[in-house]
Amino acid sequence: MGHWLTAARSAQSASVMTRFDPMFWTVNFPRPMMAAVTTIAPDALRVDAVFYNRDDLAGLIWESEDRHDHPLLRYETGRDYRGCRLSFRWRSAGVLALDAVNGPVLTIEGRDAGGAARSWYVRLWNYATGTPGDARVSIDLASVRGGFLLPAEADPVWAGDVDRMFVSLVAPGYDAGGGALPTPVEAWVEMSEVACDGAGAVLRVGDVVLPEHDLRIASGYDDSYHLTPARLLRNALNMGYRGAIVHYVGMSHYFRLRGGSVEGALNVACAAWHRDLAGRAKLLGYDLIWSLSYELFDAHCPAGWKQRAADGSPALTGWVPPSTLLSPSNGAAMTYLRGVARAFVAIGTAAGLTPHFQIGEPWWWVTPDGARPCIYDDSAKAAFAPVAIASMRGTMDAAQRATLDRAGAALAASTAALAAAVKAAAPGCTTYLLAYLPTVLDAQAPEAKRMNMPAGWAAPAFDVLQLEDYDWVTDGDTASSARGAAAAALRLGYPAERQEYLSGFVLRPEQRAQWRTIVAAARAAQGRGVARVYLWALPQMLRDGLVYWQEEGAVEAFDDVMFPLALGREAEVTPTFSTGVTTSAGGRETRRVGWAEARTRYDVGPGVRSEADVATLLAFFRARMGPARAFRLRDPFDWRTGDEVIGTGDGATRTFALVRRYGAATRRITRPVAGSVRVKVAGAATQAFTMASGGSVTLDAAPGKGAVVTASFDFDVPVRFAEDQLSVTRATHLAGNAPSVPLVEVREA
Repeated sequence: MGHWLTAARSAQSASVMTRFDPMFWTVNFPRPMMAAVTTIAPDALRVDAVFYNRDDLAGLIWESEDRHDHPLLRYETGRDYRGCRLSFRWRSAGVLALDAVNGPVLTIEGRDAGGAARSWYVRLWNYATGTPGDARVSIDLASVRGGFLLPAEADPVWAGDVDRMFVSLVAPGYDAGGGALPTPVEAWVEMSEVACDGAGAVLRVGDVVLPEHDLRIASGYDDSYHLTPARLLRNALNMGYRGAIVHYVGMSHYFRLRGGSVEGALNVACAAWHRDLAGRAKLLGYDLIWSLSYELFDAHCPAGWKQRAADGSPALTGWVPPSTLLSPSNGAAMTYLRGVARAFVAIGTAAGLTPHFQIGEPWWWVTPDGARPCIYDDSAKAAFAPVAIASMRGTMDAAQRATLDRAGAALAASTAALAAAVKAAAPGCTTYLLAYLPTVLDAQAPEAKRMNMPAGWAAPAFDVLQLEDYDWVTDGDTASSARGAAAAALRLGYPAERQEYLSGFVLRPEQRAQWRTIVAAARAAQGRGVARVYLWALPQMLRDGLVYWQEEGAVEAFDDVMFPLALGREAEVTPTFSTGVTTSAGGRETRRVGWAEARTRYDVGPGVRSEADVATLLAFFRARMGPARAFRLRDPFDWRTGDEVIGTGDGATRTFALVRRYGAATRRITRPVAGSVRVKVAGAATQAFTMASGGSVTLDAAPGKGAVVTASFDFDVPVRFAEDQLSVTRATHLAGNAPSVPLVEVREA
């Protein structure tokens, strides 16, 4: 299992594409309107849109620089369009026609011949033949002119340095001053027979195809609504992802609106986009797991549907603008959610996909400020009469615990009804429950699992249990990840073969180094035996240039076994540094230290005495494939330490790496002996810790500021054979000899 983060294509495979390929157009628009672009033929695209306000404007965009595909699959940046002639057939309904004032305009943004930034506005009707609703448009970008009336208002375009072009689409009754339209306006535009010819018509495009590997991919509509489904699936396919895709339908782009509030399940643009996604997924052999959460864009959520804290304030997430959480006890909200679920699953079954449906992270919200539970909306109060709980942190009395149990029962009942509604509409549907462990198993809120991992979720309530824990993963808290997965399995009773794991995600581009821990967490989940592992999520994978591969017969870096022979007193131990010494003509030295820690070499040959030792050594050498696999070695001169300082508390940090100190020098210890680690915090022994892989201690609670953390432990050294060959001889009857068996320490941290 390997990975690589790349920022650009270099020597990797590439081919060519025609500029203005329909797959690579995007859309953009203001809230709350909605638009989607899909490819309806190799040379044709369609935009579906719904307008709510008079000043709503959608842009159909072509960008000179590809910012959306994986770096290995992007098309080359080409800003000079003077050698391009663009032509297409235009058909539309529901938008202002080609000949209208404020009708479709091609806006060209870039710089003029002198390098000054500017824009040109090309009225498509000036380059069209046919009717305002069905015309052929042909534009020579070397000679095109902006302006409404030609030639009177001609504004010559210099297309030699263009950033992007976009076609503007507005509804009848457009008014830049704003205001709501009398009723929502649904519209569509088709550009077919799209062609580009001329000297600048062809671009190079990445054509890398990775082999199929063992990870799946997850995606989210709220991060991908502006792209064509064909483009998204091309990226997933070419980067080696196969099988099922977990597709989160999001919380802010799928719904229909009337009067600013949610009215119906899916808007016309969302439905068109997902029909295209489902059809293409079927053709490519993918399954779609439709993922729906209890989260909804706050600005359009009816007030009575929202979870609320005891003071009446709504549950609000940290997104900007925020989303809210639907109350599991609100009948109207849950009826709406069931309608949304049925609509998405129906799109999949209509495309011939086997139905799969995930309920994603259903929970009662706990506020970040003060950990206040949001179980006090009117419907919740009527359903289970919650008593006052000021904070989820701290000790609960019997009445408060009973309240949390009743809240959990209400949550479980709502998810059961949602799953049942989908199964009734799509018999045979596989149902999934996704739980986010850092919230539902928060160590500072130990009773939270009563309401957010209720007993009603226990197997066989759902067909598959999916787990994610990205806060722990990106923090490197492997101990909490392992402990959380075990606790969820114990509480809910789903065996490993009925569990799946979502590993991720990287929120911001500058955090892309977190993919290392995400891939490691995926590997750990596979080690637990879960059925499938998904990376969360496709948009971030593309943004950060993650390349993942599964090597056939991949060699594991380390076998957790001991060197099988006891080392005698004759064994050689040689700590080694890398120091560059430069001597001047006058005899003065300059020394440069290449390594912060010594790397130890061993020769264990003198310990081989008998033919049995030789046979054991040969078998061990073959099993390790020579130097390929590392293993444990007990250094006969340095294997135990006591009360080593491994850190100082700051009130937040819980994980500390084991070290061995030699005066001012420090050696990182990655292979402590199991069961030997003893920890003290501020001089007091504690058992409240967990050992994580790589020789780290994770305390259950962060030590206070200034508290010294120490550890006593035995340890082994990770080593490998230093050479690809091993020479042994028979010295005398029943005696063996290995003149030299060199080993070298492996740096793991």
